[in-house]
Parts: sequence; structure tokens; C-alpha cells
Amino acid sequence: MTEIKSHNQYIMNNNIKITYPGSEKVYMPGTIYPELRVGMRRVNLTPTVVIEKGEKIMTENAPVYVYDTSGPYSDPAVDIDLQKGLPKLRQPWIDKRQTGDTQMALAKRGIITQEMEYVAIRENMNCAELGIDTYITPEFVRSEVAAGRAVIPANVNHPEAEPMIIGTNFLVKINTNIGNSHQNSSIEEEVEKAVWSCKWGGDTLMDLSTGTNIHETREWILRNCPVPVGTVPMYQAFEKVNGKAEDLTWEIFRDTLIEQCEQGVDYFTIHCGIRLKNVPLSQGRLTGMVSRGGSIISKWCKVHQKESFLYEHFDDICDICAKYDVAISLGDGLRPGSTFDANDAAQFAELDTMGELVERAWEKNVQAFIEGPGHVPMHKIKANMDRQIEKCHGAPFYTLGPLVTDIAPAYDHITSAIGASMIGWYGTAMLCYVTPKEHLALPNKDDVRTGVVTYKIAAHAADLAKGHPGATIRDNALSKARYDFRWKDQFHLALDPEKALEYYKTSNRTEGEFCTMCGPNFCAARISHSLKDCEK
Repeated sequence: MTEIKSHNQYIMNNNIKITYPGSEKVYMPGTIYPELRVGMRRVNLTPTVVIEKGEKIMTENAPVYVYDTSGPYSDPAVDIDLQKGLPKLRQPWIDKRQTGDTQMALAKRGIITQEMEYVAIRENMNCAELGIDTYITPEFVRSEVAAGRAVIPANVNHPEAEPMIIGTNFLVKINTNIGNSHQNSSIEEEVEKAVWSCKWGGDTLMDLSTGTNIHETREWILRNCPVPVGTVPMYQAFEKVNGKAEDLTWEIFRDTLIEQCEQGVDYFTIHCGIRLKNVPLSQGRLTGMVSRGGSIISKWCKVHQKESFLYEHFDDICDICAKYDVAISLGDGLRPGSTFDANDAAQFAELDTMGELVERAWEKNVQAFIEGPGHVPMHKIKANMDRQIEKCHGAPFYTLGPLVTDIAPAYDHITSAIGASMIGWYGTAMLCYVTPKEHLALPNKDDVRTGVVTYKIAAHAADLAKGHPGATIRDNALSKARYDFRWKDQFHLALDPEKALEYYKTSNRTEGEFCTMCGPNFCAARISHSLKDCEK
């Protein structure tokens, strides 16, 4: 890796560890592969205390296991050195396989890989210990990957990443977008944002850098990222031709793909679904074409009056991806950029083409998922999900939002989370987060935190609605802590413990049995407790 030369390096290296209050890093072993160590977070709770006849009665509360995306950063036993990168967790598994042994190829042959058992354990947490029935077994994971209904993004050259799965029948995942621009950000800032995203719960990370040092930035992120990393290769290819879409060629794009495969990128967003005949369909829109990658390849098509080289060389793209087990995220270059344009002919023409392409990817044992909108009002969201399932044969759906209204710049993390929770409930497998800076500016570290937590809310709300095994455990534990006035447990179980504690401290001086919202006399929980005394 290229050395990061900055006065910030020393500070970053000494503040890179991740901690969570009231929690500890724990590992669960495998059964098929006993050597597996699946990391998760255990939140240790305090006892419930009541006074009966003048005596203090204490009842223990069981710890709560939480899905953990922080990787080695939250393990006090692991020394983090950004110069060396993270431990190569998957390297021993990868070394035993042949070139082209993708997760899909192995799944089709009936082989349960280490990654498949790993994600089964990760999805279930401690359901077995709690007596909760679950359908998510290693064999179920294998069958879903074999059928194309789920994806395990796992480039053989990114062994630092902990296995995770994207699919309708699993926990709804969220993706975080980071990346520099010509106007802002450095390598150090992007690495810091990547780790920050993992702390708050980002399941995957997309490096969308369009500024300087694209290759070096990506290398530093990959070597220090415990979650799968995606890119839009067209951005780097576009830089190679100095921003002139008409100068792009298949050869330039192919070489860029191979370069990023070699580095370890786990999935590519490629706008292969744009056809020359469909480009004019966007011309009558209120907001035209809002996808960067989509607009670039559309201009190439119009200038050359030819079918996109991404579409014509799709089989070649799949051959490259199969060699490294890189997944393809079929990009929605014709997604609507306003609620006015939602569900129009251009959007659905591209979606239908993606349905054709995903089957071609599966024939070559390449894992694939489908990207979706965008800006869609609430009453049109379900139609998107229904059409995607029909036309794309059950391949996982990955959507940005959708934003359900266009009137809230600076609050689009909220407008989009509303749509995200709905489409997640309907079956979308992964949600691309939106920050408060959407449409306005490049997000900073605090914006990343806000975006991730907002989307963790949307994803978890969808998991509850879908009835994912064990999804209610954390909710019930926090609700009980709230009723018991166990303030610290409330904070420790929260998606953002630090923010919850900060708000509490601004108005409350003691850990009393009320907060300043209601005060001592109007606290419903306190009055509810007193009802028990009336019954005695």
C-alpha cells in the first residue's frame, strides 16, 4: 500500500478502536466448520430491582446479542495497524479452492462453504439458546445462493471481509456510500468514514470516489474494511478518458474491472441495462437522467449510435467477475430522480432488461442483484417491488430509499427512510443509505453516522414486519428496561447509545423514575407500577 503521509496518521492509528457501552465482543463457533469464530456484540444488562415489604428484590436480565459489523475494531485482543491492514479472516478458506469456485458455483454443487455457515450463525445470533425457531440453516443459505435469491459478496482478494448475505429471506442490510471528489476529502478521511460506518452498522460500503488518488483510496479502504466493498467502475474509467464519455472503450472499461478485481472489490455497480432504444424514454421527464453512470453510458450510446459496450460485452464482464467471485449489482441508470417520474416507461424498460441479464450472470455462476429507485411516492412503491420480483426472477433488490417526497432538502435521510422501511417490508434485500447532505454536498463523518443510524431504523422496522427470527428480542429488552427505569440499559441497547445518553443528560440530573418529558407526577410508567400496589 502507498504510505499515507499526513500529520493525521498518528491520530487515526491511535483512535481507530471501536467501543460500545455496556457491551463486549463475543464469538460463536461453527458446527460444520468448528474453527469458525463468528463475531457479535453482547449487551450485558443490569438486574430489575423492586422493593417489596421493604426488601430489595433483584431479578437478572439476560444479555442481548446484537448483529455486529465492526469487525476486529471492537475486539480488544486485536491490535489495529492501518499500515498492515486487518487480519485475513477468509484466506485459509480461499486457498483451498479453485479459480472460478464462486459461492454460487459451489452452492449449485451442493457444497456448504465456510461463508455460508458463517452467515447462518450471524443471521440467527443466539436464537437456539433462546428457544426461537429459525429456518436459516447453512443448508438454507446454500439453497438461496444456488437459486440466485441471495448473494454473499466475497472477492477472493478481499479476505479481510467478514461474510454477510443479501437476500429477501434474511435481515435487511444497508449500504453506506463514501468517496472523495475533486473538491473535497482525503484518503485519511475516507478510511475514517469507512470505519465509522462499520461502527454504526453499515453492512456494505461503496467507494464512489471521483477525485484524485482513486486507486490508492480504494486500496486503503479495502485493506482496512471488515465489510464487503462495492464500486462503480465507470467512474474510474471516465477519469481515464478525462471526462469525455465518447472516448470510452470496452478495453478501457475491461482493464478497469480487472484492476479493481485484483484489488479486492466485492461487487460492481454496472449500468448494463441501458439500451440505445430506451435512452430517449427519459427525455420527457421532469428531471431527466440522474444517475452518473447511467448518463455517461447513455451519452456514449447517443454519440456513437451504438448499443452500449456494457450490454454487448456482458458475458465478458461475467467471465471476469467469475474468476474473482465478484458480484454484479445491475445499476439502475434510468431510475427516477423525482416522484413525478416514478414508475415511468424508461425505469421499467431498464428493469426488464436487468431480468434478462441476471439470468445470463447466473449461467456463468456469477452472483447478481438488482438496483432500484430512487424517488417514488408511497402509493407506487409496492408496484416496484412486485415488478422486480416478476421480471428479475427473485434476484435480491437493492434500492436507494426510495424518497417519498421531494420537498425536504437537508432532511432526505428521513424522506428516504420512510420509503426504505416500506420497500424493505415488501421484500427489498438491501437499502442504500441517504444522508442529510443528499443533493446538497459530500457527506462528512457526522452525516455518515446520521445516515447509517436512520437506515438501521428503516431496516429493523422491515425485519420486524417480515417476522425475521429473533427480530423482536432487542425491542422487547429495551422496552422492559424503559418500564423498569433501567436507564443505562436503555442507552446500551439503543442504535445510537451515545446520542441517547447525551439527550438524557441535558435535562436529567439523576436516574429517577421519570424524565423531563413528563416529570414525576405525569410519568405513565411510574403510575402503571403503582397500580400493582393497589391490587395488593
